[in-house]
Amino acid sequence: MAHIAPVVLKIPEVMAALGMSRGKVYDLIRARKLKSFTEGRSRRIPLTAVHDYVRTKMEEAA
Repeated sequence: MAHIAPVVLKIPEVMAALGMSRGKVYDLIRARKLKSFTEGRSRRIPLTAVHDYVRTKMEEAA
């Protein structure tokens, strides 16, 4: 069976992907620098939002 890449990530997965603390991830969400949504009581971050955040940071650093 083929592995399917996730479309959305949970907070701990974003923390691991970006190497940031839980508080920093939530700070980015509150500052609208990292797009997210809630499903029920769970916060989800689209993988594309993580890519967009990293791309923006790289452009700022250039």
